[in-house]
This record gives sequence, structure tokens and C-alpha cells, in this order.
Amino acid sequence: MAFDITAAVNIMGLSAVAVFAISGALDAARQKMDILGFLLIGTVTGLGGGTVRDLLLGKLPVLWIREPVWIIVCLTASAITYFIAPKLASRTRALLWMDAVGIALFAVVGTEIGLKFGTSPLIAVCMGVMTASFGGIARDLLCGSNLTLMNEELYITTMLAGSVTYLTLNWLQLPNNYDLIGGFLVAFILRALAIMFKVKLPNIYR
Repeated sequence: MAFDITAAVNIMGLSAVAVFAISGALDAARQKMDILGFLLIGTVTGLGGGTVRDLLLGKLPVLWIREPVWIIVCLTASAITYFIAPKLASRTRALLWMDAVGIALFAVVGTEIGLKFGTSPLIAVCMGVMTASFGGIARDLLCGSNLTLMNEELYITTMLAGSVTYLTLNWLQLPNNYDLIGGFLVAFILRALAIMFKVKLPNIYR
């Protein structure tokens, strides 16, 4: 039996927020912050992209003010990470993979929300990419880390591919939320390949 589309998007959105909050908290761990630092960085990372998206769409008040459960998810994920992070073999590696899952989820959720708000397909794709990228940008800036966005490996390309895949499958009107699942898988697999095999686009400036 298929999910209701709103329920499916909410589940993926909450999952994305939690995963991105964990990635933010892992960066806070690399900077040896206290638990309040974890909560701040995790929450900003988890909610940053969705906040920018809602502001651009004029969807006010923004999601976490309308529904505080989004903040609760971020705070909980960040607090748990505070206690788990010291046991991880590589926080940097864990951060990369949490980020990969997060951008894949946010790319399709942001695109779907853009479409539901009545935007054109092009703007919906832009909303997907912005939702997936701005939380990570905020995390990296606040922690003084190198921008993940600036890595040579595929990054923005993966968000774009996931968003366009979702848009295409949505247009085909496939059942059982195959559009959400397909878009997520394309974005995540591309990013995973980039992490494991250093896949990158040709660049004449390098």
C-alpha cells in the first residue's frame, strides 16, 4: 500500500534533518566543542536549507516555527551524537557519509515542496539544490572547515541529478513514491561513487 505523498515527504524530510544535524554535530566534534556547540551547529545544519527554501518561496513562518518537531529532531540527533562521536574511528569519514545521505534526501524533498508550492520545474529543481546545500554551507562556515561544496568530487552535480530524476519520475506519474525513492537513490549513489572513487567532472581550470 502506498504512502500518502505528504506523509512520505514528511518522513524523508525529518530523516534528512536528523542526518544533517548529525553531520553538523560531527563537525562540532572535530572542533572539540561542548554540548551547546553541538546543539547549535547540528540545528543550524539540519534546518539551514529548509529555512532558506521557505524564505525564498514566501512560505512563512518557516517550517521549524510552524512545527517545532523539526527543532526537537535536530536537538535530539545532535545530543546523541555528542556521546557517540568519541567512539567513532573516523569522524571525518562519518561526516562525509552523513552528508551524502542528507543531500540526497534534501534534494528530492526540496524539489517536491517546490512543486507543491506551484513553482515551475526549473525553480523546483533550484529549491531542491538549495535545500540540499545551504545547511552544509552553514555548518562548514560556522566550524571554520573547508567548504564541502568546493570539493573536486561530484557534489552539487549529485543534488541536481537527484532532483531532475525525481522531477522526471514524478512527471511519469509512477506509483508508490518511486519518484522520491528514485531521486534519492540517484543522488546518493552518485555521491557515494564520488567519495569512494574520487569521481569528478572535467574542469579546464585544473
